[in-house]
Amino acid sequence: MNIRILGGILLGAVMMLGGVVAHAASLEGYWRTIDDKTGQQVSIVEIKKKADDTYGVTVVYRYPQLGSTHVLANCVKCPEPFKNKPILGLEIAWGIKENPKEPNEFIGGRILEPKTGNIYKGKASLSADGKRVRMRGYVGVSALGRSQVWIRTDSANP
Repeated sequence: MNIRILGGILLGAVMMLGGVVAHAASLEGYWRTIDDKTGQQVSIVEIKKKADDTYGVTVVYRYPQLGSTHVLANCVKCPEPFKNKPILGLEIAWGIKENPKEPNEFIGGRILEPKTGNIYKGKASLSADGKRVRMRGYVGVSALGRSQVWIRTDSANP
């Protein structure tokens, strides 16, 4: 009888842990972006899954930039339809899809860099614990690009 109770408790614990792991591996949520060149926090973005099963990334908060006297408020160097749009609220990545061959890998997207106005091919890799995502923007082949690691956060506010 004690073995049955212990077995039930263990089974319940494993099922609860499985639910936590499945939830943690979602790309959706809020992410703190870190500049790969300066190490400074840049923004908080929200990743949402759309009706067409692709993911989009929208800027929901911008950190003040240390040592900078000018804060870029609008996407002045961006091509249409992004030109002169406020960066806060701007969708900076779109069309990102789950890679059916690799769990926690996402492919096929486009990434807009508001500072330069450049649009890159994009892909993402989610850590197994779901706490970090490596976003890679590139031209042509993935080797010709750069990556940023974003850190999961609980809300749109710092």
